Amino acid sequence: MAHFVIEDLSFTYPKPTEKALDSIDLKIERGEFLTLMGATGSGKSTLLRMLKPELRINGTTEGKILFDGVQIEALSAQESAARIGYVAQNPEEQIVTDKVWHELAFTLENLGKKRDLIARRIAEISAFFGIDDLHDHPTATLSGGQKQLLNLAAVMTADPEVLILDEPTAQLDPIAASRFIDTLVRLNRETGVTVIICEHRAEELLPVSDKVAIMEEGRIRYWGTPREIARQLDGDSPYLSYMSASTRIFALTGGGGEPPLSIREGQQYVEQFSDITHTEHLEESSEKSEVALELKSVWFRYERAGKDVLKDCSMTVYKGEVYALLGANGAGKSTAAAVAAGLKKPYGGSVSFFGKRLKEYKNGSLYRENLSMLPQDAESVFLHETVEEELKGCEAVFETFPYDLKPLFSRHPYDISGGEKQLVALCKALSTDPRFLILDEPSKGLDNNAKKQLMNVIADLKERGVTILLISHDVEFAALCADRCALFSQGQIAAVDEVGGFMSANRFYTTAASRITRNAFDGAYTVDRAVEQIGGVR
Repeated sequence: MAHFVIEDLSFTYPKPTEKALDSIDLKIERGEFLTLMGATGSGKSTLLRMLKPELRINGTTEGKILFDGVQIEALSAQESAARIGYVAQNPEEQIVTDKVWHELAFTLENLGKKRDLIARRIAEISAFFGIDDLHDHPTATLSGGQKQLLNLAAVMTADPEVLILDEPTAQLDPIAASRFIDTLVRLNRETGVTVIICEHRAEELLPVSDKVAIMEEGRIRYWGTPREIARQLDGDSPYLSYMSASTRIFALTGGGGEPPLSIREGQQYVEQFSDITHTEHLEESSEKSEVALELKSVWFRYERAGKDVLKDCSMTVYKGEVYALLGANGAGKSTAAAVAAGLKKPYGGSVSFFGKRLKEYKNGSLYRENLSMLPQDAESVFLHETVEEELKGCEAVFETFPYDLKPLFSRHPYDISGGEKQLVALCKALSTDPRFLILDEPSKGLDNNAKKQLMNVIADLKERGVTILLISHDVEFAALCADRCALFSQGQIAAVDEVGGFMSANRFYTTAASRITRNAFDGAYTVDRAVEQIGGVR
């Protein structure tokens, strides 16, 4: 029997007239690993929430959802909590206790389980997830990757039959994200739990997924195995952007045979071109003229008796460049950005902004047409009941914005998708017409097409002379829009280089295209560059 049978499901939010879900028909078999993809705002998160009764949103629902042959509305709250696990995008949203061991016990305690069962489940789950040594740690001290792993472990203590995950790696660095997905695959293969995940990480997920669904405007446009879908997408398909770099390179160069999905399969495909002379790509050096932002030997800690988060940190960002700061969760990137923005005061070193110390900017002048910041938590900038109210005074920005935000105007900003929240918050950040912009995880929750639109915004800002400090876990995004990249580690910059040199020198903090092509030819650290190299000899 199928785990979920979705029949002619439609859903409309209270105010918009357009359907968020439109005539969805889907069957998810027991034990399947299903990856849900699609554009930002296509209805993916709405669909996932419909599968968990207590997370459903107010609105009009048509059609039906069967769980093990029973209408899902018939599930009691206790049954839903025990049988259907849910992991959200933001790790902070689900952690409710102060200690790791208590977080692991929380669900079972609320289900009324006996103490010996709780102890046994915690011991077993801790061993599986490798978090035994974290039991007594305060949850507030965990890194982003540890928090999300704890969320998953806490959900699994109830031994659910289904795991639903809504972009769980959006706030994780590349290494932590890969480890998280590896853990999901193990859970699926070793315990038989059905996994339904909404994610944009095609490189890791396509090779391990049993089925893939691609959504657009509330409908399922493609449904099947990853390779079945890859066979249907040629180089002109707008849906190709959801596929892995290997598949995109293959489709855009007219490759024959079975389309590759994984890094290894992509490497095997491009090896056939390794003995042909290719055009050498020369990196364009960013102009190093006026210094826009300079941190000199900065030291910072959150508590007097606490550990240093920034340790003798020095960083120079030049006027008019896009400077990307990459690194692991907890390395100190966001703290460095907060210090650069004058939101945190270091106890050692200095911070200068266009040749003036930050303390010389009096009476809020630093934030008037000088500096603006998009924080990592987009919701922290929302103050009103609707998106339209949030964007009052921002008309000059969103009228020229490449992503149409008007369909969101009647929605509450907390009810739109994670990617849409980022775009609305970015509009607000740009409303002050800054000459220096700090973007903390701006591509979080965005599909590849929305990322391209965001890159157009960044390119336009750069053309107008705006300097951008980009903090990101999205290496692919940084490779496409940055002039220089820096690797942040242990509270300071470990390496900085022009984007091409940075991507070519790294094995983990690099792009999928770089991993695929580096043994065949040099400099192809993006899909477009790889296609140019291969296409030039076909």
